[in-house]
Amino acid sequence: MIQHYFSGAPWEESIGYARAVKSGETIEVSGTTSVKKGEVHAPFDAFHQTVRIYEIINETLHQMGASLTDITRIRIFVVDLPANWQKVAEAHSAAIGNARPAMSMIGISALINPELIVEIEVTAKIYSNK
Repeated sequence: MIQHYFSGAPWEESIGYARAVKSGETIEVSGTTSVKKGEVHAPFDAFHQTVRIYEIINETLHQMGASLTDITRIRIFVVDLPANWQKVAEAHSAAIGNARPAMSMIGISALINPELIVEIEVTAKIYSNK
């Protein structure tokens, strides 16, 4: 059975996606930016955007019965990677701690709003014997 989680963001309806989808023990969280109620949190600030994104992802995982420690794979997309990767890495490391999931950090040319620098998507697993 597939379970969907919707955050209420207007793009979920207009574009046609869910914030997260759970199938069996696997949770896939859609690409997440630091936008809440249509407002960009910390425009042009890679560090604080990353902090806020992990807060949103943690809230989403919590709604699906998981947490940041259940993440198995992270994909981080960064505008102007050479200028921003260290700030993103610092915030990422603080959020994830010792969980150490598999990860990719990918440089991109732009996101949907020019004030956005970072987008993160994750995969998490919840094991029944947990």
